[in-house]
Amino acid sequence: MAGLDFEAKYSDSHDIQKTFADEGVKFLLSREGKVPLSECKGKMICLFFSANWCRPCRGFIPHLVELYDTQRKRGINLEIIFVSFDREEDGFKEHLKSMPWLAVPFDVNLHRRLIDRYQVDRIPSFIPLCLDDMAVEEDLIGCIEDYGADAFPFTKKRHDELKALDKRKREEANLEELLAQEGCNFLISGDDKKVLVSELAGKTIGLYFSANWSPPCRSFTVQLTDAYNILNAAKDHCFEIVLISTDRDLKEFNISRNSMPWLAIPYEDRIRHDLCRIFNIKGIPALVLIGPDGKVISENGKFMISSYGAEAFPFTESRIRDLEAALRKQGEALSKQVEDVKHEHVLKLDMAKAYVCDSCKNQGKFWAFSCDVCDYDLHPSCVEKVSKD
Repeated sequence: MAGLDFEAKYSDSHDIQKTFADEGVKFLLSREGKVPLSECKGKMICLFFSANWCRPCRGFIPHLVELYDTQRKRGINLEIIFVSFDREEDGFKEHLKSMPWLAVPFDVNLHRRLIDRYQVDRIPSFIPLCLDDMAVEEDLIGCIEDYGADAFPFTKKRHDELKALDKRKREEANLEELLAQEGCNFLISGDDKKVLVSELAGKTIGLYFSANWSPPCRSFTVQLTDAYNILNAAKDHCFEIVLISTDRDLKEFNISRNSMPWLAIPYEDRIRHDLCRIFNIKGIPALVLIGPDGKVISENGKFMISSYGAEAFPFTESRIRDLEAALRKQGEALSKQVEDVKHEHVLKLDMAKAYVCDSCKNQGKFWAFSCDVCDYDLHPSCVEKVSKD
């Protein structure tokens, strides 16, 4: 999350009309044409420093448009004024096309004076004026990306309230609070059927954060699908997975969900974004596991499935301890090293997350007999010990 660290230094602010007049600004621009400076009177003014050549700026604008439109529909007298970092007027004009708010006319020298006046050292930057002595959230760009329209009125107090709400949802909320919102209380299957979130009550749920463009996600999806199919074949559909897509567009999302046997949050639903924030998802694939009571069991489901597959069910700490204890007991029963008739070197007992047995050619994990000299591994069951006679 990029953005300008900012405290409300401009509480005298602001007669923004006077500020602009002092800088020689005679009018502002909208996509429709010239707008008089008097349009700023009585409004909460925010300055938006951006440039068409800046990819993060272009990526941030949809978040800001959503906030702007939502607050104006709520009757908030908010106005945003774009100050350009563009070097050419064509770039400025192209950038303005994506903005429903106002802009300072293109003038590189004028823009530089405003940039210096407001101490802007990076873009995108978003600076609310007229907040008097209230502390403004330091990373406003990140706050708006995370919370959208709910970030208003941009104070640190508001951001702290939102983070506290996320913490409560992470630790205390039930499944419907996490996955449903007003107007969208359903999930979708690969064949476009709608499934109410309430129908998942009483099941163990995996929230699967994934994207089709990610090779690690595609690889883990195979493991997760195996575990999902095994569990639901044996246990009356006790385990459900919900895809929280981080795909870049609807086409990629459809490829993802059509390749998976489970449900998904609709691509247009903002809850996808909210869940990534609530569970602090920094990398994919990720799997958050929720128990039949609707409470989070683990945020490290990927490790459980990668390590133990369906055997990890019901994914509780006690189940993982039992599996680890059984694994240790299995290792204690094996020789520390062996000589095998199929290999010239001594093989030593080793723990491996995954390997391919050089005898049966099948994949294995955990205990293996491995060669320190060359790349050679055997399943314990494939060892043929050398006779000492």
